[in-house]
Amino acid sequence: MKKILLFALALGMGFSTIAQKAYKFKIDTREQKRIEAPANGIEPVSSAAVTKSEVKSRIITPSDRDAQVVNIVPIGTAANAYGWGFAGGQESLIPVRPDLNTIAVIHRMGGDEDPGGYSGDLGYDISTDGGLTWKTQTEFWIATENDGGDYYKDAARYPNAGLFKPEGGDTYLTFFAPILWGSNGGWGGYGFGVANTVDTSKHTKNMLVYPDQTDMMLAIPGGYFLTSQGLSIAVDDDQDIDATSYNGNLIITKGYWNADTQDFDYALESLDAPMDISDGPADIKVAFSPDGQTGYISTLGNDGEATQQSGYSNYYPIYWKTTDAGQSWEGPFFIQLDGSNGIEGIVYDHLTDQLIADLFEAPVPAREDISYTTSFDHDIVVDANGNLHIAVIIGPTGTDPQSIVSAKGYIAAVDLFTTDGGTSWYVEEMGRPATFRGTFGDISEDNRIRITSNESADKIFISWLDTDVEDAVDNDKPNLWCRGFEPATYLKTKDGSGVDGPTNVTLFSAGMWQAYMGQASKVCFTSGDTYTIPFVYEDMDPTDPVAAVRFQYITDFSFSDADFTIQGVDESMSESNIGSVSQNYPNPFGKQTYVNVSLTEGADLSLEVFTLTGQRVATRNYGYMTNGSHTLTIDGANLVPGVYFYTVISGYDKVTRKMIVE
Repeated sequence: MKKILLFALALGMGFSTIAQKAYKFKIDTREQKRIEAPANGIEPVSSAAVTKSEVKSRIITPSDRDAQVVNIVPIGTAANAYGWGFAGGQESLIPVRPDLNTIAVIHRMGGDEDPGGYSGDLGYDISTDGGLTWKTQTEFWIATENDGGDYYKDAARYPNAGLFKPEGGDTYLTFFAPILWGSNGGWGGYGFGVANTVDTSKHTKNMLVYPDQTDMMLAIPGGYFLTSQGLSIAVDDDQDIDATSYNGNLIITKGYWNADTQDFDYALESLDAPMDISDGPADIKVAFSPDGQTGYISTLGNDGEATQQSGYSNYYPIYWKTTDAGQSWEGPFFIQLDGSNGIEGIVYDHLTDQLIADLFEAPVPAREDISYTTSFDHDIVVDANGNLHIAVIIGPTGTDPQSIVSAKGYIAAVDLFTTDGGTSWYVEEMGRPATFRGTFGDISEDNRIRITSNESADKIFISWLDTDVEDAVDNDKPNLWCRGFEPATYLKTKDGSGVDGPTNVTLFSAGMWQAYMGQASKVCFTSGDTYTIPFVYEDMDPTDPVAAVRFQYITDFSFSDADFTIQGVDESMSESNIGSVSQNYPNPFGKQTYVNVSLTEGADLSLEVFTLTGQRVATRNYGYMTNGSHTLTIDGANLVPGVYFYTVISGYDKVTRKMIVE
């Protein structure tokens, strides 16, 4: 008995040691926790009358800010802002079919164009000429189930949608939404069906409810996708909302087209998804490749598999993969963000020496000891080669478990991607948001990051919300930002000034500082070498989310092939003699900086330095170097201040990183 007690005491002391945090933050650290899910979807019945607040702050205007000054057209309306305003919004609110030149926007009804309309009904706006002209407010879901209360049990919330055209048939809007059945914390049911966009009198209404039809606790599906093969798939977490406990599973709802009923037939599946956190994953998404064969389900969570750094607990991506069009799934797999086995572009590139010195108390931690986390919403796309791309905000983990340091300069909008189906992972930074979270009445929204691809999925575009007002702390006057990335070449788009940075989509437009709940489509329109990305936001009163809103469509934001000129970071994308290449140190530097290179085998070695525009400004050939570690010197005496790339070359293998000359 005594030995058992001693063992338990030692084990407890061991856990205490592991949990002890190895470094400390300075007092001014700004952190954010996950937005709590609503207990139900019932917004206040009424609110005080308020007017839209005036914006008087001055915008930041450094050289890397530019815009096209887009045109914006009003489309449909909704009773309030809640339909698009929760934890990043749903995955597919703006379905697009480029081959049909068709775009739709799904939303709840009500507002100026639907006077007296009920916010639990659903409708859509649609354009069949690429967004030039619109038919708005077509209602297809009407709530009717009422037990005598103020709200209907089949009132719909947070919808997802796709556009489906069976061979020889009309185009249908497919939809999938949670309903207020009331059996699980106010939720407990799904509403789904199709709406014929040609004959608008034809639409279906189906429901699946807990516990009458399933023992899985239905809540709010965050992931939805309609594949090229006609699979309609939604993903939710099996969660007891009343008890605020996660049941350890994901709920997959798969639907296939039934030509006889002119509707989708759905069935539920359970996917094992254990988590080390009681409230389950923070976000769930699903996406497939253009051919509909390779797909991924992605969550942000903590399942205890990733190595935790320095006693801090974070979120990281956890995913499942299918290669048979969703018939079976492999996983879960996790992505190690940080530590000695983390993604080099995060571990060594995310924070400069100055940012580290400003954030941590002395002695500052080694880069390999710093804990990094994702934020609380993300988006995914599967590229033309069947590889997953995850658009997400990355930052240092805060002092509270699963919190993020959101102070200016510490978060980045990134693409986490694989080139080999998930064996290796890399990161490409798209931009550094200045702010993280905005609050509008009782709605809180973060950067709402989104990812869009062209139809062939060989170009992707990552967008997010940010407030670029001088000295802004909160993301309460949002603009839409966007940047393109071409996986095959690692080229990124420049902004309109030709600078390495994202483009402010709404700058100087009618949507400037007012792109509330901004959302991008999953697919863009392509015309020749031009890629037009559909964006929609809510024209709302930021102080009163209960007030009616109007949706605003951005008609003409685009990138062309000529905009893809900024070379991204190639972190040794294949088997290589190059074992590792460090970030240069010091960085930034003036006269000299150093790079540690490890060779797994003896080989010829050289180093080249390029400007942002691709001009080679320095070359040094070291000749044959033995296996092992070598320190290379970069001379900055003849380099003008700015951002450069250095490339270490061994045979056909190259590793490229960024550096800054002061």
